[in-house]
Amino acid sequence: MKIKVLGCSGAELPGFGLPSFLLDDSILIDAGTTTAAIGEGAQKKIGHIIITHSHFDHIRGIPTLADNMFLRDPGHSITLVGTKAVLQVIRKNLLNNIVWPDFTRKPNLKKPALKLKVIKTGKPFRILDYRITAERTDHTVPAAGYIIENSKGKKLLYTGDTGPTDRIWKRADMRSGKTAIDGAIIEVTFPNRMKAAAERTGHLTPALLLSELKKLRNFPKKLYITHIKPQYITTVTKELQKLKIKNLKILEKDRTYVI
Repeated sequence: MKIKVLGCSGAELPGFGLPSFLLDDSILIDAGTTTAAIGEGAQKKIGHIIITHSHFDHIRGIPTLADNMFLRDPGHSITLVGTKAVLQVIRKNLLNNIVWPDFTRKPNLKKPALKLKVIKTGKPFRILDYRITAERTDHTVPAAGYIIENSKGKKLLYTGDTGPTDRIWKRADMRSGKTAIDGAIIEVTFPNRMKAAAERTGHLTPALLLSELKKLRNFPKKLYITHIKPQYITTVTKELQKLKIKNLKILEKDRTYVI
């Protein structure tokens, strides 16, 4: 698995992009940063966008990507994948012909720029050669993390935004059996001193991350941290280093990682 980081921050400042990960050039996982990060050639290779939840920093890039497809390649459709609750919010509040055109109906109903695929948590589904399972996480709006397995058996876990939770870890253990998940992208948003704010807003701190990882049968073979607020990047980085977790890396914008 090859993951290109288009954005991986919990807020946007120069040099810090909102969360979006391009998997093997064809699947976008969350869409906070899209068209400003990759050219039209790379955009045309995207066939699916998997969305964890409906917060703006994870869906902002959907309208501009749909618009580019509409203009440059009217016959190309991108499938937007998410739970019913998440897709309903996007249809009602974003692609509503008021904030932005409803590209689920343009240029026509047979070949719209965006198609919708509703998935249910706990029920595996397939995209290309990937077997994917969504599982509920704990945020301030309906949210789900994903476990993605390729044809070679490599497994990636992505939490999206979440505070302390249980189901995604149990699902990861079920999918990995006695072995560890190959790679996990897990959010850490705030420093330890902001534990109350993290729990109130459905996020993690470095200390909370360690507590969550202990819920797994095995630590992931590779652990990647995402969604740190740029305002706290120095403090959170130091606190993560103090955990002394092997193979932990803080994701960097515009870099590509291999699992």
